[in-house]
Amino acid sequence: MDRIEKLKEMLDASPEDSFLQHALALEYIKAGDDHTARTLFETVLHRDPDYIGSYYHLAKLLVQTGDIPSAIEWFNRGMAAAKRTGDQHAYNELQVAYEDLIF
Repeated sequence: MDRIEKLKEMLDASPEDSFLQHALALEYIKAGDDHTARTLFETVLHRDPDYIGSYYHLAKLLVQTGDIPSAIEWFNRGMAAAKRTGDQHAYNELQVAYEDLIF
């Protein structure tokens, strides 16, 4: 069984597990299914806005697909969430990626 199928099977048992959805989104990126990955990241972040890692990966995916305005929006949302939760490391990573994009 491949990784996507294993993660989907685990999600059947825990459909709102942010970690599993995030991991599945990363696998879909590897498989070239950007649309499904984006949907999964957005689902995670709408349900669990403090799942900070998904902001970075979603924004980078949007940069890769050429949706720069949405990437900027998600980088900004991620920086706000990281600041709100006190995650300085994630804030710095998001800020560097954001600045690399806009400067």
